[in-house]
Amino acid sequence: MKQYTVTGMSCAACSARVEKAVSNLPGVTSCSVSLLTNSMGVEGSISDSEIIAAVQNAGYGAAVKGTEKTAKADTEDALADKETPKLKKRLFSSLGFLIVLMYISMGHTMWGWPLPEFLAQNPVAIGLSELILTVVVMVINQKFFISGFKGLIHKAPNMDTLVALGAGAGFVYSTYALFAMSAAQISGGTEAAAHWMHEFYFESSAMILTLITVGKMLEARSKGKTTDALKGLMNMAPKTANIIVDGKEQNVPVEQVKKGDIFVVRPGENVPVDGVIIEGSSAFDESALTGESIPVDKTVGDSVSAATVNQAGFIRCEATRVGEDTTLSQIIKMVSDAAATKAPIAKIADKVSGVFVPTVISIAVITIVAWLIAGQSIGYALARGISVLVISCPCALGLATPVAIMVGSGVGAKQGVLFKTAAALEETGRISVVALDKTGTITAGTPVVTDMIPADGVGENDLLRFAASLESKSEHPLSNAVMTKALELNTDYSEVTDFVALPGNGLSARLNGETVYGGNMSFIKTRVNLPESVAMKADALAAEGKTPLFFAAENRFMGLIAVADTIKPDSPKAVEELKKMGIKVVMLTGDNKRTAEAIGRQAGVDEVIAGVLPEGKENTVRELKKYGKVAMVGDGINDAPALTRADIGIAIGAGADIAVDAADVVLMNSSLKDVPAAIRLSRKTLKNIHENLFWAFFYNTIGIPVAAGALVGLGITLNPMLGAAAMSLSSFCVVTNALRLNLFDMHDSSKDKPLKHKETHIKENNECCSGGEKECACPVETAQNKEENLMVKTIKIEGMMCGHCEASVKKALEAVEGVKSAEVSHSAGTAVVTFENVSDEVLKKAVEEKDYKVLDIE
Repeated sequence: MKQYTVTGMSCAACSARVEKAVSNLPGVTSCSVSLLTNSMGVEGSISDSEIIAAVQNAGYGAAVKGTEKTAKADTEDALADKETPKLKKRLFSSLGFLIVLMYISMGHTMWGWPLPEFLAQNPVAIGLSELILTVVVMVINQKFFISGFKGLIHKAPNMDTLVALGAGAGFVYSTYALFAMSAAQISGGTEAAAHWMHEFYFESSAMILTLITVGKMLEARSKGKTTDALKGLMNMAPKTANIIVDGKEQNVPVEQVKKGDIFVVRPGENVPVDGVIIEGSSAFDESALTGESIPVDKTVGDSVSAATVNQAGFIRCEATRVGEDTTLSQIIKMVSDAAATKAPIAKIADKVSGVFVPTVISIAVITIVAWLIAGQSIGYALARGISVLVISCPCALGLATPVAIMVGSGVGAKQGVLFKTAAALEETGRISVVALDKTGTITAGTPVVTDMIPADGVGENDLLRFAASLESKSEHPLSNAVMTKALELNTDYSEVTDFVALPGNGLSARLNGETVYGGNMSFIKTRVNLPESVAMKADALAAEGKTPLFFAAENRFMGLIAVADTIKPDSPKAVEELKKMGIKVVMLTGDNKRTAEAIGRQAGVDEVIAGVLPEGKENTVRELKKYGKVAMVGDGINDAPALTRADIGIAIGAGADIAVDAADVVLMNSSLKDVPAAIRLSRKTLKNIHENLFWAFFYNTIGIPVAAGALVGLGITLNPMLGAAAMSLSSFCVVTNALRLNLFDMHDSSKDKPLKHKETHIKENNECCSGGEKECACPVETAQNKEENLMVKTIKIEGMMCGHCEASVKKALEAVEGVKSAEVSHSAGTAVVTFENVSDEVLKKAVEEKDYKVLDIE
């Protein structure tokens, strides 16, 4: 996605106009404009000049964000709060003149406050003073008029258009009243001119501009705070590095560090770039990247990441990733890109924003005409029309979703949970099933020794020494577990000769003049007599998911050592939290059923699917979709097809390799507890968006009729100044509500509860686990539970450029109710869809909502 900076946007109508202008260009496959960061992301085969020209023709400015070397600087520049200082200066200047204006127009007229005699005795002089002061305030806030009328000229009215029309109408009518007053004073004297004083709206025009500026300043300050998490990540990046040049240490800007350079890091210093330790060892605080506060011990051969803190020893490293390739830079880019994308829920606000301003202008005109027909004065009718213009706020609609997405993404990033797109952040909270890969997800992924059972007359140390001597020449992963245990206990071992590895059976060698053996039970039974009690113990260990290794000398049994890929300490708790949320938890593994079920029982999952090879996981995920939306959690390597097939792919334990293409959500840590935390954060963000949208729609739905005079019969009218104040606060309220997400603890499970759904719930015996309650985790009854009559159609699609496009179209089609599968190829430009009872129009809409063009459906 190519990034651009857009200037001149003031509200949601502006961003909608820019997005529409660029999206209509031939060759553009997708376009997303962010009012929050004044940025635009475009995908497609089209030149920069064409895109910039389209934006300029729409009445705005655009520029390509910098090259890779300056991308970070561009992001920092985009996030810098440049508006607040300007708006503060405008506000204080406006207030200075507004106070004088209010003193003259209301203080003297209404409450008799003293004025110089040359003003007090001359209504025309008072009116002229108000006009001059209002003109000054209008000049100070000229941006509203320039932007507003430019939008009107380009047939793209925006919020500034409403403000300019409201303030301008009041000013024009007041100027007319001033001329009428002058004529009345000339013909009838001061008393004849005095009644025109009540027709002045100079103070309303100036007050409207000042109050809107107040709102804009509060909004700008709040919007600045929504990007605090991203700014914080940027501030963590070290500015300099100590590299070794010709044997001497030099301090250079971090931008000058190249891949392969040797750099040193002393205790208390930040690691400048990603690298690998070639000398020394230390403990590192990686909380900046993972949110985990416990230091991690590292030594020669281990990787270190930029922005982590060396807490103990002196280390020497070789740079492996520099500039925009470092883990920190990729995190910053991922959070920034997520903020630049649009969540599906934002589409309704975008559609409303596109027609909002013209509709409001129409309502204002109708209001004025209606009150004039009803017999009211021009001043009264104009006041109602101005109130309609200035109370309406498209900004609240436009900001409702992006501010919550930005804050939610930032909160997740600080905890090591990265959402690649706004859609991923929205959809994660709607998950009904979580499929967990066993190895490395539920378990640690590294076999360890769990039990040592020596034979009679043999000690544990003797057994371990014997086993380590035999296993020392084996490359099997289970051998590594035995050697690691020997290393932990400082157990010395002997050199063996005539070592032979027998595939599927075990090992044999010569030790101290005799033949020794190691392997499975059937192999050892062919060499020595195995006590029945040992066989029973081995069966018990196997039932717990452990692998027993048997050891024997020429004529005697030495003992057995059990090895297992142990479950992570926090896995059972994480599974429990997922189930508490009403999510069905399934474990996928290639292990045999007995071992898999043992691990599944320890973890507490709902279902275990064993014997699944990596290529078979994709089909399993497809089958699980009958229960609802599916999230697949894996390591992002051999799980890539399953991650792509799932509604949400979650890569766990990504560490430095955060750019897992197949994943929608990337977890920096290998802790399973981050999976329910990600779902929890998604649900909270979605709830916040709903609150913002409700407020924005409710405010405009109630405010506009009241401003138009719908409650005049009850004695309730809305002064234009009060309307301006309400408009100022509406956007501020939306942004402030989004900022509350910063206080959310995504690891707190105390308030978890299942999502409610309306479908019928069944089990194999046609009974619901909760007796038919709506909040349960039973399978949802779908057409897949019934006899299937499937159809296959091929959709010809234009605009798909890469694997990401394929994945986007695939997910969109498979999200359609009734679609069983979709095989998508960007090179062929087709999607082969298997479905039941789905119309062509629905299939076409699903594809085109992702901004691709459907050419034909066969």
